[in-house]
Amino acid sequence: MTLSLYDTMARAKRPFVPHDPKRVTMYVCGPTVYNFAHIGNARPVVAFDVLFRLLRFQYGREAVIYAANVTDVDDKINKKAAEEGVPISVITDRYLGIYNADMSVLGALRPTHQPRATQTMDAIVEMIGKLVANGSAYAAEGHVLFNTQSYADYGKLSGHPMEDMIAGARVDVAPYKRHPADFVLWKPSKDNEPVWDSPWGPGRPGWHIECSAMIEQTLGLPIDIHGGGIDLLFPHHENEMAQGVCAHGDHSVGYARYWMHNGFLNMGDEKMSKSLGNVALVRDLLAQAPGEALRWALLVGHYRAPLDWTGDLIAQSKKALDRLYGALRRSSEVVAADTGPNPKFLEALEDDLNTPAAMAELFAMATALETAKGEGRARAKGELLASAHLMGFLSGDPEAWFQAGVTDDLREKVDALIEERIAARAAKDWPAADRIRDALTALNVEVMDGPAGATWRIKE
Repeated sequence: MTLSLYDTMARAKRPFVPHDPKRVTMYVCGPTVYNFAHIGNARPVVAFDVLFRLLRFQYGREAVIYAANVTDVDDKINKKAAEEGVPISVITDRYLGIYNADMSVLGALRPTHQPRATQTMDAIVEMIGKLVANGSAYAAEGHVLFNTQSYADYGKLSGHPMEDMIAGARVDVAPYKRHPADFVLWKPSKDNEPVWDSPWGPGRPGWHIECSAMIEQTLGLPIDIHGGGIDLLFPHHENEMAQGVCAHGDHSVGYARYWMHNGFLNMGDEKMSKSLGNVALVRDLLAQAPGEALRWALLVGHYRAPLDWTGDLIAQSKKALDRLYGALRRSSEVVAADTGPNPKFLEALEDDLNTPAAMAELFAMATALETAKGEGRARAKGELLASAHLMGFLSGDPEAWFQAGVTDDLREKVDALIEERIAARAAKDWPAADRIRDALTALNVEVMDGPAGATWRIKE
């Protein structure tokens, strides 16, 4: 099956055909680094990480270039830096490091490039200059604004009439605007805010122009895939595309061949958001559950659909991985065949990243591993591992998975008791074996006997 992706612009799934199969490009809007990431921030990271892995599998690792930007100048960043009395770089470096560490624990591969707005300032100023020169932007009272009337396709991506977009964006109808929908490309900095020189006076860029400049500088146009959360569709992506296209004057250079958007992560009846105060921080959740379980929870629903974040979702995700790791542990004596991913599993992923269907195939492979005979088990294990690895799962040791969080003292005590139990059973000293079993039960330990010997886990 050919990879097909839902394109927001086309409002339909389309077969994926890259501009250049030897250089497949993807850009995903990344974090604004001023605080800890919440699990809603992680949803696009994990969803597009699956796509990154799939593209590398299909086109080769070196052929896929993935950029995820960092917004490191912003009102919230400025405010936090002012509160702490430090340069903004102290804030952004701190939280970018924490963000990257958290995403790594969730199994996300590091993007090929992680461009930062503050390191792209020359390209930003240059792009604004091109827009002003060709009439797509204008300077007014220390600001530079994009002229939305210069782009006939403005609104095509989000699909909303201009009146709805103006209301939805809550635009500031400043007196220096030619049209209420015109948006800022450059603005004067306030006192004690970061400032850069420009032909239009000292100041800093607007949010949208940063991504356009980083895309062109890092990847070049047109890019194959542009991703992000559905909340970015308007105004951010609409404005980003408009200025990115218009910077080339004749609009002959395309911008993104496929636009992809993931659905909201909801906490109760509301979108998870720092502004609403209903967030679950990744770092706090990692103290409650393994990163792999949180990754599973983020992928258990289709990426385009809303996902309700609950404690039950995390618990069920942990149990799902228990099932898969359990199959591997009970088949530790089987040497995995050198196979690729299972064809049905691949077919599910290639159908617009249908992760729920792909997960169902993982369970089918686990069942085959435990029920097949001879070479069939080796093949089933090879397919299970290759398929799971493609989604970012089952990279750990099964024993370590079931003993996660166990202290060294407890591990030594349990291992010693199990050795005593083995000896008692070999000697047919059943009363001693029963006493040892009771001691293990008191430690909340479950022992499983299998062809490869006894293994154990902490009971739920």
